[in-house]
Amino acid sequence: MSKRIERILVTGACGQIGTELCFALGEKYGAENIVASDIRPEGEVKIENISAYELCDVTKYSGIEAIVRKHRIDTIFHMAAILSAVGEKNPLLCWDVNMNGTINILKCAIEAKLNRVIIPSSIAAFGPDTPRDNTPNDTILRPTSMYGVTKVCGERLCDYYVKRFGIDVRGLRYPGIISSETLPGGGTTDYAVEIYYKAVSEGSYKCFLAEHTMLPMMYMPDCIKATLDLAEAPFEKLIHHSDFNLAAFSVTPVGITESIRKYIPNFTCTYEPDFRQAIADSWPNSIDDSVARAEWGWRPDWDLDSMTRDMLEKLSLRHKNGTLYGK
Repeated sequence: MSKRIERILVTGACGQIGTELCFALGEKYGAENIVASDIRPEGEVKIENISAYELCDVTKYSGIEAIVRKHRIDTIFHMAAILSAVGEKNPLLCWDVNMNGTINILKCAIEAKLNRVIIPSSIAAFGPDTPRDNTPNDTILRPTSMYGVTKVCGERLCDYYVKRFGIDVRGLRYPGIISSETLPGGGTTDYAVEIYYKAVSEGSYKCFLAEHTMLPMMYMPDCIKATLDLAEAPFEKLIHHSDFNLAAFSVTPVGITESIRKYIPNFTCTYEPDFRQAIADSWPNSIDDSVARAEWGWRPDWDLDSMTRDMLEKLSLRHKNGTLYGK
């Protein structure tokens, strides 16, 4: 039987997902129950709907433990991570943050007797040996990026802690996440956010992936909904725990370009693939999320064109107001 979610810590709260997750958690559980943490000094941080902000390096267990004790935390959403593109530039840092950070969170879950831990994974867990189309939930995992390696290890480690220690740990394999509110943080799918910003501000974009690179994507509201829905699902109904495939739609850079042109007809996009192309080429074209649908009722609300319309409306208003990039 699942225990209640009451006092929540979000690590990596300044990241693309963490910022919006904190707001949604505050709406659902009350801002007075949400504590955000990251490695950025508090003066540089703007996170809404929280009761407190704590400086926290997830590679240091003592810091995590102190925050959990101070704020009487019972649930952690562990969003702190080094993403794929940054991870390839500094693979040892990627391993340290992603793996040692995860181990520290799991250790804290045992010692502090936490009710629940959410630790996301990613489609980066897949690799070139994985079926590319309609990739199954249970399949071969041989990633070629350090980020992917840490995500596979993290999935297996979390499932081990569920079976060995009986703690409630859950996770989703996020596709590329597109947001109108927060900029991405160094991932291979970052182009899918940048292209909308450039469409609004400049009318053109130079893409770092090839035009026909098909990848699974998702609008941020669906990402947040999925994260909260999984967190609230009855533990006893879950067969899987830390490796749920998650899908909304798959699209190429040229597909996004064509969607944008429905609203900005003169928008242009050129293509100059860089080192991120090899990472993208090792990932699936499309995802089978039937396990998540069956075990906890996952359903996306947004498709490509409805997302594009919403993105462009919101970004155009901010561009008009001079706050497109948060200035």
